[in-house]
Amino acid sequence: MEGARAMTENEFLWHRAPDLVPYPTALAEMEAQARGIRGGTMPERVWLLEHPPTYTAGTSARESDLFNPRGYPTYPAGRGGQWTYHGPGQRVAYAMLDLAKPHGMVPARDLRAYVHTLEEWLIRALARFDVAGERRAERIGVWVVDPATGREEKVAAIGVRVSRWVSWHGVALNVAPDLSDFGGIVPCGISDYGVTSLAKLGRHATMQDVDAALAATWPECFGPIPCARG
Repeated sequence: MEGARAMTENEFLWHRAPDLVPYPTALAEMEAQARGIRGGTMPERVWLLEHPPTYTAGTSARESDLFNPRGYPTYPAGRGGQWTYHGPGQRVAYAMLDLAKPHGMVPARDLRAYVHTLEEWLIRALARFDVAGERRAERIGVWVVDPATGREEKVAAIGVRVSRWVSWHGVALNVAPDLSDFGGIVPCGISDYGVTSLAKLGRHATMQDVDAALAATWPECFGPIPCARG
């Protein structure tokens, strides 16, 4: 590519979007970043953002699981999984990494370890708010037991895509979204369990608090952040 330069091995971008990012904009930017990472012209990137109210369909999404009474935009996501809601008050973190090389706990070319480590990252970040996030073998994502009801509820979703060993998409942590918006879908195809947030659990964390927890726990899971800006 004319004018492109090769990335040095340690270049990395940690970026927080200041405004809501429309889903199609994010999808196009992620795809371009992944393509640049494969070509050695763009750095790896973690992108923290919020979307306007949106429903996205993974590759296994069923039309019967979409109700959408408020008429929010819906988009095919191209990632794995089923229907997911995104909206204000939810911290989305998109990770664009070259998985052909190791990253902390993740060996090279190990997709299962990558998803497991995304879960671990969220669990460690939640622990900083005294929230015990848990895995479930039969369900992707991070779950908590509501102390008031004893019911298991999902606090964070995971949906990834890997193209020629470059990852994109990522995780969505419910900080303080309007939880009623999840009623417009069957979240991740699972109707037997609810959805929760830090706010519902009584943790009144700001988005900046959550970003700080994610930044602090990333090196524990994926290795040092060589260059953090934005």
